[in-house]
Amino acid sequence: MAEKTFMFVGGAGTQLTGHLEPPEGTPRGWAIFAHCFTCGKDSRAAVHVSRALSRSGIGVLRFDFAGTGISGGMGGEVSFASDVQDLRSAATAMAAAGMSPSLLVGHSLGGTAAIIAAADLPDVAAVATIGAPADLQHILRFFGPNDLDTIASEGEASVDIAGRPFVIRRSFLEALEEIDVEKALATLRRPVLVMHSPLDQVVGIDHASRIFVASRHPKSFISLDTADHLLTDLADANYASAMVAVWASRFLPPLTADLPQVEMAQGVVATETLAGTFQLKVRSGEHMLFADEPASVGGLGTGLSPYELVSAGLAACTVMTMRLYANRKGFPLERASTTVQHEKVPDMMPPDRFIRTIVLDGPLSDDQRARIVAIADRCPVDLSLIRGSDVQTELSITGQAADSARPT
Repeated sequence: MAEKTFMFVGGAGTQLTGHLEPPEGTPRGWAIFAHCFTCGKDSRAAVHVSRALSRSGIGVLRFDFAGTGISGGMGGEVSFASDVQDLRSAATAMAAAGMSPSLLVGHSLGGTAAIIAAADLPDVAAVATIGAPADLQHILRFFGPNDLDTIASEGEASVDIAGRPFVIRRSFLEALEEIDVEKALATLRRPVLVMHSPLDQVVGIDHASRIFVASRHPKSFISLDTADHLLTDLADANYASAMVAVWASRFLPPLTADLPQVEMAQGVVATETLAGTFQLKVRSGEHMLFADEPASVGGLGTGLSPYELVSAGLAACTVMTMRLYANRKGFPLERASTTVQHEKVPDMMPPDRFIRTIVLDGPLSDDQRARIVAIADRCPVDLSLIRGSDVQTELSITGQAADSARPT
């Protein structure tokens, strides 16, 4: 589903604009992503983590803190307290819109802000951090040799950090000494995920150790291996995204189908026909069809390929679910059809994308069409693809292998 603009009033009373990425179908929860000190809502980490969570059924809001100056053009006064309040204001605005966040995800200083903000957000069920510092004094390493003297004497200074100017005032430095991150973690009593690279040159791995030790159980730590602080390598961003999505799913309500499955699946047997390299006879009960690969890859082209069979299952389940729902509601749906295409997306994790196009015939109102399409996102096969499945393998000794195994 395409992202939407979400506007709310931040902690300083200014209008903030964020991107809301709702998932396909009914959300199982909502989250807020807090970006790093010198980043913004469109950083690689923010975008990839948000979209990974969206694909797993969790809607995400990512926005620019007021002090970044990204949304407004010029950098304003940097205030950690304001960042925390912006998070709380975002959560309040989302709750008022019926999307109360149950997960906070923060990158670098955004992770520290998420820890502090979560204490006053009772609906937040879990907090995940990526490369977060365990104390705010860490920020001072970005300052130039004369910046602190200027702030002390004049009350403020424009500090150049990562090539951009930020207004730093004396109150900001005073706040750094007042906030105890590890103490806040000890009283948080929420599940915490700590993700950090042992090679992080911006925030050392010792910060991850301190956050992990200070957190209460349940807590988890995932090493980001060779990643840099900003997750500039796409593979690292994808890996972190997938880990956050999997971890968060444990603390949110499970995905469930809105309608019962029409019929339980029977066992399906696929057996080689020995005609060509890939041709298979696929049988389930009294039903039989052929599976194959196209001639372009060495097959005979006599049947659906494996991914076409998966797509067929999704398409069939979609139409059946819509029909069952329309009949139950008394909607005048005359005929429904669904086209499903499968593609691999290199920059996405997981890389599989199923594109579903639905056609609904009949004198349906706009509201009825929208409700039928919404229920399509909750069909059992759709949910199986979104949440993943457990596949177990057993070896059965049959035929010649069984004969040779029998005692003589």
